[in-house]
Amino acid sequence: MLNKTEEHGTSALVDLYQRAPVEISAGEGSYLIGTDGERYLDFGTGIAVNTLGHGHPKLLNRLAQQAQAVWHCSNKFHIRSQIECAEILQQASFADRVFFCNSGAEANEGAIKMMRRHQFANGRPERWHCITFEGAFHGRTLATLSATGRQDFQVGFGPAVPGFVQAKFNDLASVEHALTPETGGILLEPIQGEGGVRVFDPGFVRELRALSAERGILLLFDEIQTGVGRTGTFLACEQFNVTPDIVSLAKGLGGGVPIGAVLCCEAVARSMVPGSHGTTFGGNPLGCAIAAEVISVVLSDGFLPRVREMGRMLGDGLDRLVAGYPEVLRERRGRGLLQGLQTRTAASSFERACLEHGLIVMAAADSVVRLLPPLTVSAEEISAAIEILEDVCRECF
Repeated sequence: MLNKTEEHGTSALVDLYQRAPVEISAGEGSYLIGTDGERYLDFGTGIAVNTLGHGHPKLLNRLAQQAQAVWHCSNKFHIRSQIECAEILQQASFADRVFFCNSGAEANEGAIKMMRRHQFANGRPERWHCITFEGAFHGRTLATLSATGRQDFQVGFGPAVPGFVQAKFNDLASVEHALTPETGGILLEPIQGEGGVRVFDPGFVRELRALSAERGILLLFDEIQTGVGRTGTFLACEQFNVTPDIVSLAKGLGGGVPIGAVLCCEAVARSMVPGSHGTTFGGNPLGCAIAAEVISVVLSDGFLPRVREMGRMLGDGLDRLVAGYPEVLRERRGRGLLQGLQTRTAASSFERACLEHGLIVMAAADSVVRLLPPLTVSAEEISAAIEILEDVCRECF
């Protein structure tokens, strides 16, 4: 049974979320615990945020150490944990430089600004437009909402911010048609999470890389949901054998602490000068200390190979469900520990049924529910999730 909570205090909140009738009081490993003691296997992880699950001892230790030192100071000063985190990201990726911010939307805003500034600084100020893709989700600020291009999110917020045009998914001819002398960048998620766990074809992405390099256009990867080991490599772009110019990160980077980052090559970084961008909270000592610890764990010996092993196990289990319940499920999508099930019913209904059986999943577009377990998930927990999903398929639909 769900933990039916009273609507205490909700009158003070802007009503923006369709909340489940559950109040969470604690987290432990791969589980969230309700106020009545009910345990929920967490295959949502706060939408791919709790990289190492709940209450990971290394994160708790680092949090305690940093909390006793300093939580926040201005970027007018050198911040040791910020430097540490940037150096780890530099070593783990293609990046020459790193800019820290607070969230995924801010990271994408920063990435878009870097693209425009780079073109401006290199004598091409007219190149401020960006091609994105149908089905994408890049954030809820006015600019990233326009980059997203989903009308259901844009209703009531006035005209879109100019400079964005959507191409068709996996369609190079559509990209070429969208190109103009004003095009300065191409932005994509290697796997569209909110858009229904749709994976771009690696060959298509490599063609984009060749096209953008030929035309002097920057290639931007939104790895807010796919980054920090989620798909089995530190960045998903590694699996496409493509080196982007700019990558945005957030969600799993902080393991539950709000932080975002923009990774870029030296040529892009050179176009950014003091005063051209900034942030108050971004790169604060507390957030960067936790993020550095998260990355260190993810990059430790054997961690990512195990993520790939657990991803294969989860994918195999979901494939068996699709084969066994074709009247309920259409297909499996995804890579690593970012998996999706396309259902023949509304994703929200399937999500709710899973919650009633003790499993947290996340609805997405295209009637897809996402499974986003912590990267520390065990084989036993994956088996338990598959059993719950089978119960849902058998009993509810």
